[in-house]
Amino acid sequence: MPPRARIPATKYPVERFTLDNGLRVVLTPDRSAPVIGVAVVYDVGIRSEPEGRTGFAHLFEHLMFQGSENLEKLAHFRHVQGAGGTFNGSTHLDYTDYFETLPSNALERALFLEADRMRGPRLTEENLRNQVDVVKEEIRVNVLNRPYGGFPWLTLPPVMFDTFPNAHDGYGSFDDLESATVADAADFFRRYYASGNAVLAVSGDIDVAEATALIERHFGDVPARPAPRRPDFAEPDLTAERRTSYTDRLAPLPAVAGAWRVPDPVTDFSGYLPYVVLAEVLTDGDASRLVERLVQRDRTVTSLGGYLGFMGDPFDVRDPTALLLQAHLPPGGDVDKVLRTIDEELDRLATDGLTEGELARTQARMATHLLRDTDAVLGRALRMAVLEQQRGEPGLLNELPRLVGEVTEEQVLAAAATLRPQRRASIEVIPGGAR
Repeated sequence: MPPRARIPATKYPVERFTLDNGLRVVLTPDRSAPVIGVAVVYDVGIRSEPEGRTGFAHLFEHLMFQGSENLEKLAHFRHVQGAGGTFNGSTHLDYTDYFETLPSNALERALFLEADRMRGPRLTEENLRNQVDVVKEEIRVNVLNRPYGGFPWLTLPPVMFDTFPNAHDGYGSFDDLESATVADAADFFRRYYASGNAVLAVSGDIDVAEATALIERHFGDVPARPAPRRPDFAEPDLTAERRTSYTDRLAPLPAVAGAWRVPDPVTDFSGYLPYVVLAEVLTDGDASRLVERLVQRDRTVTSLGGYLGFMGDPFDVRDPTALLLQAHLPPGGDVDKVLRTIDEELDRLATDGLTEGELARTQARMATHLLRDTDAVLGRALRMAVLEQQRGEPGLLNELPRLVGEVTEEQVLAAAATLRPQRRASIEVIPGGAR
């Protein structure tokens, strides 16, 4: 029997409670340094956007920084930075998060700021028009005027999926963004930014009793609104290969990405985990299967990556999701040959198995990444908030490295055997900027 990776465990304490208004709270104290991480996660993301309002979840994230019930525009920035802290927010397929890292003596300040905008952001015509322009510029910089912009996280979902929630452009079209109204924003807030649809997580140098009292003081009187019913975004798996291509006027070299559906990350976690490990076996490091074959031996690609989830978020995404492989090719590269070689290597892995030490090495690297990602208090707060929201299990953070280490070779080989060409969606980038 091949040796198992020896995976260290974390024992971060977890305290959970729910306020009368439905806000779920997760506390994880760590008195080793006078720093705290505060995260508020709302159960609304790109998949929740209504048709005709593409990009609205991300646009609303911007609006949440434009002042709130008791604070003028830019006050959030000033109060966090004035306390020596940092802040940001981000929009994902299934949630939107807002977060701060601060000295621990600024805990109450952070709680006040987050509670104030949970009561209501300043939704004015001026703020809306200003942020629509900001988001449009972000799209120009990150997608329209960048080589491989949106590849593959924006370009591959419409190949794999058929329904609007799963297939549409999460950055949004300019037409949809420009037609957004203050009434739309107010309705989006009422529907999705309810206390019952949110999780607050605080990690770091806190006293649980004191933090609980402060949270009740600042969030307890936020008006109670229930969480909306979450739609079912399920779609049937592919039964025939889907493939398309497009010309990127700025791309200097060809590229290709392929994706296969995987088990439900929440309801079938034990079936999902082998695919997370498989992606790393295939692509993580110079000794990985596909890097050794495609980059080093055949030299048919110049770079290669593999991951779970279109935004690279294996442990904070719901179904439907996928395992993705993406590669950039040298000039004149043959995309068909690359895809055939990937199929050959998947068949070889499923048939011949792993080499000695291959799985243990991969699992040790994965555990290292997981432990590093949650070593900082903010990473811990963010991960626990999403685990609470999607699974009701924030303590799973402590178990993830061990669970990854318990995936067996048989499970990895069985996962590889399911990645057949007829279940694959792929997209090719034809370079238009080679000259």
